[in-house]
This record gives sequence, C-alpha cells and structure tokens, in this order.
Amino acid sequence: MRDRPGRPARSGSVTVSEDAWERAVGLISEADEVALACHISPDGDALGSMLAVGFVLRSMGKRVAASFGDRDFTVPRLLRFLPGQDMLVPPDRYPAEPDLMITFDSPSIARLGLLEGSVRRARTLIVVDHHPSNEGFGTVDLIDARAAATAMLAEQLIYRLGGSLDRDIATCLYAGLVTDTGSFRHSSTSPAAHQMAARLVATGLHTDEIARELWDRAPFGYLKVLAAALGRVTLDDGLVWTYVTRVDRAAYGLPYTELEGIIDVVRRTDEADVAAVLKEDDQGAWQVSTRSKGRIDVAHVCAALGGGGHHNAAGFTSYDSPEATMAKFRALLREA
Repeated sequence: MRDRPGRPARSGSVTVSEDAWERAVGLISEADEVALACHISPDGDALGSMLAVGFVLRSMGKRVAASFGDRDFTVPRLLRFLPGQDMLVPPDRYPAEPDLMITFDSPSIARLGLLEGSVRRARTLIVVDHHPSNEGFGTVDLIDARAAATAMLAEQLIYRLGGSLDRDIATCLYAGLVTDTGSFRHSSTSPAAHQMAARLVATGLHTDEIARELWDRAPFGYLKVLAAALGRVTLDDGLVWTYVTRVDRAAYGLPYTELEGIIDVVRRTDEADVAAVLKEDDQGAWQVSTRSKGRIDVAHVCAALGGGGHHNAAGFTSYDSPEATMAKFRALLREA
C-alpha cells in the first residue's frame, strides 16, 4: 500500500518491525475500550502523545480512559492548553484490569506510578516510547530510540489506524515534538522531525501561541524560587547543580510542576559539561533532572541510580540529602 501524500514513509520508524505495527493495529481495532497511560509528572511529549492517540480512538468509536499515576492528579499548568483533557480520569477511576492498555513515553513500569498495578494486570499491553533505556515490557513494543519524540511514533500509529490530522491532534503532537527536541535545538532533532513539524503546522496551528504557553509564561513565585535555586548553585569540576526544597515552593504557593524550566537555566553554564537540579516533591523525595552537553552519557549515569532517559537528558529519584545524592552522582560521573 502506498502512503498518502504528506505522511511519513512506513520505514520512518527504523527499530519497530512491520509485524509489531500490524499486531498493535489489529489489537486496537478489535478493542471496544482502550486504557491509555503516560508517565508521572507528564511532560508535553507524554501527555500530548497520549491525548493525540485518544482523539483518534474516540473517532473510531472506542471508549477511552486516559491517565497518569500521580497522587496529585493535576495537569501541569503549562500543558493545560492541550485539547482532549476530558478524556483524563484520576488513577482511582482508571480500569484496574484493562483488556487493552497503551503506555506512552514511559521507559519502565515504575514510571507509571499509581497505574503500575493496572499495567501488570492488563490482558494486553502496547508500549509506545522512544527512550533508549526501555527494554520492552509490553505484549507489543513500539519503541524507536532514534525517534526524536514519542510523538513521532504516536503520529505513525494514528496514520496506521486510519486517522488523520486535525488541529486538536496536531496541537497535542506538536507540543510533544517541540518539548522533546527543545524547539529543535537538541541533537536528536532529525530531518524527519522537521518534516513532521511541517505536517502539523499545515493544519493551521498557531505555533506562537503554543510556544508562549510552553515557555513564555510563569507565575511570579517562580521567579522567587528560581532566584533561591540560583543563589545556592554550585560549580564543581565540570558539574553545575542546585536544588529546590518544598519550603522554597511553599513560601510562594508554587506547585512542583512549575519547576521544570530551572534546569534549562542552570545548564547554560559555560564551565560545566553536566548540569543537575534536585527538586523536592510533595512526598519529600528528590526528583533529579540532569543534562549533558554531549561528552557524557547522563542516561547511563542515571540508570545506575535507578533512573534513565536519553544521552543528553535523564533523571532519577533520590531519598538522600542533596549533598549525599550529588556525591554519588559525581562518583559515577568520574567513571563515565
């Protein structure tokens, strides 16, 4: 079958076999209800990919329940512009034993948080992801580590299901594509990523409005918390790092989900190859975001600490103090 004009070639996903695509499409086509899930503290790629596919499943007459496994089930403020959020249900209303479940942008079962039980009890599980650390935990795995974003796999799945792009679907996919490529600045950006962006923009997207929602808005309290984080920043032998406590956030009523952009400020440091920001969540654990300028594979380092991610962007969770956490991290960096 020839691909329709403007759509990506079937060979665009180099590590997903044709058999896997056909099995996934067959399973979805036969299902009456599909449970969708993305990783905790969802970013644009996770939530956008999930909602985009959800739109197409609903157009096929499927019942759709979509969720993420955070105890504080709240869509991050910067993603509240995404359409399709009426599909979202909190974890306590999510199917306990789904007949068919699809996960998005989650490299491990643990990253699904409160939905982990549903994953393990699902009769059939389709995994859609682009993390190199994903070893495949699904009945069918649609995993392509060369894809710049999970949204690229979601788009191909949409086409293979017989769907097409409209502005709502394109908005969700574009949010995933631009966030995971850093507005096409990251090394993962490929010709295929730019070609996908062209298809999405052709639906009539207001890309300036999407960019403003994602990067150019913040509550005043964010500036205060950013100032506190920068006030305690440390530069140590090529590593720049800082941390944000619950107390910092509480002083300005700032939710944890507002902290994502701090790493993008810290990583600009010329003298550092690697940057890290430790963010204390509402349960007292430290969620550590790391970035590399390319020489060091932070995904490998974070995997040794129970996390994972990509070569230049990865993370892990720590229950030690910031100083003890960074001592372990630095030791692994030296080995790397």
